[in-house]
Amino acid sequence: MTDILNAYTALSASSSRSDVCDVLNSVINAAPFTFDRSSRVELIKVILQDLKSCGTKGKLTSKDAAQALLAVKTLGKDPSGSAYLATDANLSTLLNYATTFKDEHDACSEALRCIANALLLIEDARATFISKGVNGGEACITMLEKSSAPDQIFILSRILFLSTAAGTTYVESVVEEKHHGRSIVDIIASKLDLLTISIRNGVPTAQEAMSDLLKFTFNLLLHYPKLVESDPQSSSGSGEDKVMGDFWSAKLDGLLPPLLRVFSNLPATSPCPIAAPLTHVIHSLITIPVTPALRPVWLGIPSATSSSRNSATSSPKARTPQRAESSPGSRSDSPTRANPSPTSPKPTTLDRALNIISAGRRSLSRSPSNLVISSDIVLRAYDLLDLGFSHYFPGNIDPDEPEVRARCKAESTDTLEDMLSPLVVLITRLCFADAIPRARVRQWVIPDDLDRSSPLEQRSDMLGRCLRLLSSVHHARLKDSVGELLFAMADSDASVLSTLVGYGNVAGYLFHKGILNAPPPSSTSNINLTTPSGDSINPITGTTVQPKSDVPEMSEEEKEREMEKLFVLFDRLEKTGAIAPESNPMRKAIQGGG
Repeated sequence: MTDILNAYTALSASSSRSDVCDVLNSVINAAPFTFDRSSRVELIKVILQDLKSCGTKGKLTSKDAAQALLAVKTLGKDPSGSAYLATDANLSTLLNYATTFKDEHDACSEALRCIANALLLIEDARATFISKGVNGGEACITMLEKSSAPDQIFILSRILFLSTAAGTTYVESVVEEKHHGRSIVDIIASKLDLLTISIRNGVPTAQEAMSDLLKFTFNLLLHYPKLVESDPQSSSGSGEDKVMGDFWSAKLDGLLPPLLRVFSNLPATSPCPIAAPLTHVIHSLITIPVTPALRPVWLGIPSATSSSRNSATSSPKARTPQRAESSPGSRSDSPTRANPSPTSPKPTTLDRALNIISAGRRSLSRSPSNLVISSDIVLRAYDLLDLGFSHYFPGNIDPDEPEVRARCKAESTDTLEDMLSPLVVLITRLCFADAIPRARVRQWVIPDDLDRSSPLEQRSDMLGRCLRLLSSVHHARLKDSVGELLFAMADSDASVLSTLVGYGNVAGYLFHKGILNAPPPSSTSNINLTTPSGDSINPITGTTVQPKSDVPEMSEEEKEREMEKLFVLFDRLEKTGAIAPESNPMRKAIQGGG
């Protein structure tokens, strides 16, 4: 609209501050389609020009800078406005304003937001911004290192996230070069610790800042090992195409401790139990392998009070968390959180700060130990997964029930698979990497004293939910992830898995892994085929074999019940792909009328 443009150009150094404020507000509050392309670009141009001569002799003063840059940001929300801002000259100008007005917090932030919008809407602007002509990446890292305000950390992290999204060689320089004497790993670690404390104190925008800082961190973890000489982490890590997790560089090792501190200390969210920024830290963690150097960091060192729980060979019942919906027949003790041992790493600044917070809030907290960094990452991950499963799959509900998807849609913009699958993958990677977490997770899911008198897939605990997910149609990715978790905790042995839960429950999963028939019992496994009380375990159902009745023949009612069980079993085998529909004897009987 030329009226607003004319009103702005008519302003002069002698105009009152209220007149300047009113015109800028008219730009900010204008409807999206108020300006055509030419007037939008012209208005951005003149405002940026006036900001260069900001002072007593110009129409804008330093006090007007924040409002003027907010007007530029508003005009730049349209692609035509962002395209004008995306040139190297204008990006350099905005970057200069961010430093010129560094003492004017709002003005500095608005200048950075103008850059972020341009990088978001104009993909080519990202390469321009990090080019030598602008050198915007280095400038933002310098500002990030000095910043302590969550809102500024947020926008700087957003810019760096967009700048590194393409995985160019710029990522390599970010990781390897020093930034005013500090590495990017050190800078990120300090900001993650700072934001963790801010989130726990309820500081506004701290969660948003943490989310975008973790997105930037994920880009480095994802792309850097692909760009440099890296150590292969699996037999599949060969060839030119590098896949996430197949390669690792020790230069990124320093990111694991602060990420684990964030993972341990982020407070619970409601109503969605697993939401950003927790989802973002999980994404970052699954890119980091359990290397020999990182194994003590991942798994911690068990203290004397928790060694019986952490040991893979001692007292499994003492290691099994008591779940709210566990069956009466499963007598599991609730573990206490592990305390740091004398040989654990020295407390960080974050540790000490959280302990101070804990002391200050002792009267308000149900358990002060909740504010202490947990060294038991496996238990933390398992508890979060159990919480998520209990929330979205209450009782023994079928995961494919419409109400499950409806609840997720009402609480989050993410799908159920986006929220839960990465956490399942994290636990699976820990199980694959080391025997201790593998044995612990197996005892939590399938304790030695598991009540096997009723169908395992009907249980209202973690085991029952996992088995029901294996036959899910609507959650294919989560279904596959859960299958891999069960396989990993069973020592990657199909025989062990079938013995633990019954071949019928995992037949479809094993079929897709190329195992077409029930595997024979493992000769190397110490898995018992009987319960602690001596009852035999049915290898198909995983339940105890009921003693034969003395009655010579079943009644009609008993026959109908058995027929229903067979129908359900074959229907599940068909759904999971273990048998083809035309091979289902129950379907043949119904179609044949027999």
